Amino acid sequence: MYFRQEIGKWGESLACQYLSKNNYEIMKRNFRCCQGEIDIIARDVTKNEFVFVEVKTRSNLRYGNPSDAVTKLKQKYMRQTAKYYIYKNDLDFQKIRFDMIEVFIQKERAKVNHIEQVF
Repeated sequence: MYFRQEIGKWGESLACQYLSKNNYEIMKRNFRCCQGEIDIIARDVTKNEFVFVEVKTRSNLRYGNPSDAVTKLKQKYMRQTAKYYIYKNDLDFQKIRFDMIEVFIQKERAKVNHIEQVF
């Protein structure tokens, strides 16, 4: 279990680096509330949108593609958590979207796949 958590944190750090290099401002990492958790909340500076990002890190595809792990239930919790973040930070009427970042790790190399507007 501990190893998976470390891989996940490493994947989230790589995702933040990727986003920062591509004109995103990282607003918050690992935002939690009673509705759920969102890995990264960022602002797409180019499009002026707030982006709620789910990061999935995999070292193999034994359990399917990382995007397969974002189930309808996970999407529901992300929406509820995003609503709370928007309310708490007075971001009503801002453009938002939900993205996913897949991080593939193989032989100490990582590949990042950014999927915009995943749901």
